Amino acid sequence: MSAAAELLERVAAGGLIEPPAPLVAMLSGGRDSVCMLDLAVRHRGAEAVTALHVDYGLRDDSAQDERFCAELCAGLGVALEVERPRRPEGPGNLQAWARDSRYAAAAALALPRGATIVTGHTADDQVETILYRLASSPSRRALLGMRAHDGSLARPLLGTRREEITAYLEERRLPWREDPSNLDPAFARNRIRHGLLPELERVHPAAAANVLRTAELLRAEAEVLDAAVDEALAAAPGGRNTIELERLAALHPALRRLVVQRLADAAAGRPVAGAARHAEEVAALRRTGVAMLDLGAGVRAVAERGVLRAERPED
Repeated sequence: MSAAAELLERVAAGGLIEPPAPLVAMLSGGRDSVCMLDLAVRHRGAEAVTALHVDYGLRDDSAQDERFCAELCAGLGVALEVERPRRPEGPGNLQAWARDSRYAAAAALALPRGATIVTGHTADDQVETILYRLASSPSRRALLGMRAHDGSLARPLLGTRREEITAYLEERRLPWREDPSNLDPAFARNRIRHGLLPELERVHPAAAANVLRTAELLRAEAEVLDAAVDEALAAAPGGRNTIELERLAALHPALRRLVVQRLADAAAGRPVAGAARHAEEVAALRRTGVAMLDLGAGVRAVAERGVLRAERPED
């Protein structure tokens, strides 16, 4: 079986891009997104796929990227949507803005259609993400990596290495664009890709594979831990986002941290970095009257008559 046929079979077997939902394929013009688009078209047919290209206007050759995507989609018979978000003024994290703009555009396109958003994230991206989070985010979930399926978002190539993507495109004779910013050492991910990861593979040739396997094991174990948190909160008198302080204090310290983190995340509607490290202080809050403790990110723990909850003051 050829490399292209094998990858198509593997993606199809993954079940992430099956009917009936149409697909919105995020297309930068780079190697991975071109591969994902072609696989989606081969598996589902061009009529089931819409490509989305986002031009951030950050590079002089961005118009060439858009033109390339238009020509590629025309050749595949795929409809192409182009978004040009307005760049914010003043200082800020442009990478974060670009990422948020990209996913917002994809959601706006996919939601009315009931479509699945597909990206070209690969196993190499997964390794880089885990290593970056390991360095920057002191939490268990930082090591879990990206999910292959996350709501309406699918990453069918998350188990595929970059060299397999290249082999697929070469066999299919499909061109792609190279983003020069991927070589810029100013970006942390590039330093991981071109510096840290090669050094780790000199330490052990299977370093990348071992990172992926570790994340896989941790994701499986996370399901067990999440179930334990569910059980700890199940008997709460005020609903699933509260717990009696006596019950919290009786938990194993590791589980206590997870419960506090869950309460903080639920109150914020997003992960609250570092909330778990306040678990011992939270458990020590007085059981009478009302006591409060800041958990970060605008979230506070509130103990009222011996029952703990987390809230945002503006709520």
